[in-house]
Amino acid sequence: MQNKLKIAFIGGGNMASAMIGGLISELTSAEHIHVVDLNQQSLTRMETEFGVSTAMAIDDSLHGVDAIILAVKPQNLRDAVAELAPYLKNQLLISIAAGIRAADMSRWLNGYARIVRTMPNTPALISKGITGLYALPEVSAAEKLIAEQIMQAVGLTTWLDDESLLDAVTAVSGSGPAYVFYFIEAMQQAAQELGLSPDQGVQLAIATFNGASQLALHSSEPVAVLRERVTSKGGTTYAALTSMEAAGVKPAIVAAIKAAAARGKELGDEFGQQA
Repeated sequence: MQNKLKIAFIGGGNMASAMIGGLISELTSAEHIHVVDLNQQSLTRMETEFGVSTAMAIDDSLHGVDAIILAVKPQNLRDAVAELAPYLKNQLLISIAAGIRAADMSRWLNGYARIVRTMPNTPALISKGITGLYALPEVSAAEKLIAEQIMQAVGLTTWLDDESLLDAVTAVSGSGPAYVFYFIEAMQQAAQELGLSPDQGVQLAIATFNGASQLALHSSEPVAVLRERVTSKGGTTYAALTSMEAAGVKPAIVAAIKAAAARGKELGDEFGQQA
């Protein structure tokens, strides 16, 4: 399948661009990728940057593709699949739209069920993402492999047996980069209030997050052990963590992630009510 997989994207935004860059490097060639988007400027950029074919409307060119990536905003997905329905035969559908359940997409497509729902995150833009995937039962093992290979073009993947767990994936990793950026912002602010320059604060905060996450990734020990090794009782790190514990930082973070998961479920319910 290497360099022969034919893929169409419905939607040509940032995530589609990131995936195309990864796919051309790892899985297929530009001549086998087609992008549909209403924005001519986005299409021109895709043509110039990647050499892919483009169109402003869904047409017969989709008949010959192996997989179709639904990369439109969730609120636009219902309309997109309505236009797509007449051109479906046996293509694999992969949705990266947050919140919309595979069963609802299948219902909108009159029972078409070769659907994989995914939840990537924004580090995919630099091929450092992680994606949760869920497939309807009608998706074959070979099709699941195709979906996995496509999403691995922009990072790691993990399969879920229960679609409802995608709400948890959305809350932890889908929204997770924002939590990291939020913490980095706080570290930068503290650095400046302690007398460091803005540039020094940025450098120290980002490098610390990057280094610590790489250490956690490559270490065989739990992160709790890694934390304890930096925390000498009565020392500076101990003072900081004691302050965080007193302020309820950890339970606040857990509660926030649960709130994100609950909102993901609500969005699924709301989108699913569409006829």
